[in-house]
Amino acid sequence: MSMQHSFTRIENDLLPAFRLNLGLAESTEDVRKFFSYAMTDLLSKVFEGRFPAAYEDLTLAPAEDKGFAASARLQAFPEFEAMWTASDLSAIIGRFAGVAVNRYRHLEKNPDKTESKMYPTPDRVGQGKQP
Repeated sequence: MSMQHSFTRIENDLLPAFRLNLGLAESTEDVRKFFSYAMTDLLSKVFEGRFPAAYEDLTLAPAEDKGFAASARLQAFPEFEAMWTASDLSAIIGRFAGVAVNRYRHLEKNPDKTESKMYPTPDRVGQGKQP
């Protein structure tokens, strides 16, 4: 019988901040960034320093069925495949990706709101504020 690892404790530690950041995301690029940061933290904790996780190792890929893409560097790491098959790591990353893809698609459908926050109209800047 093979040993099964569970990383739900790590997931539960990272999830509140991740959801908060996604709620603050103003663009699809913000969503990508917050996903990559959370996945870097996740990988660092899962591999306990044996793998120097980088920003590019797990990226959001909304067009993909699973919602994310793993770098060749991560896939080449010998422990990654073992952890992927002998734990709930794939399910956890999939859940994070699912939440991020939903937020990504929401922002993608509403670009006017995003653009108005990023590029405010100069004649409206400061309106409503009284000295």
